[in-house]
Amino acid sequence: MAAYKRADRVNALLQRELGTLISEELRDPRIAFPTVTAVEITDDLRSAKVHVSVLGDEEASGKTMKALEDAKPFLRRELGARTDLRFVPELTFVHDRSAEQAVRISALLREAREREGR
Repeated sequence: MAAYKRADRVNALLQRELGTLISEELRDPRIAFPTVTAVEITDDLRSAKVHVSVLGDEEASGKTMKALEDAKPFLRRELGARTDLRFVPELTFVHDRSAEQAVRISALLREAREREGR
């Protein structure tokens, strides 16, 4: 139970710190409005899957994800300096498409309502 709570606390800490670092510290022109939507750390706290939502088209998303990959050493170093974690986890960035899917579903529902209204 304690490990589970610790993982939750570390997830929240990493999500907050990475969100700040990515939005305020990274000065890479390839990065297009990313949002850290979730972090899932492994039970041993050695690696973390970072879910990132990106505003923009597929090209913008691809460039942003590449820039985040390139920034991993910097991000891990900064996390080490800003947190009291004994070990900064290995980061894996995952493109979170849930916001895109929500917009698409919303548009489809709107179209269906408009067709029914005719």
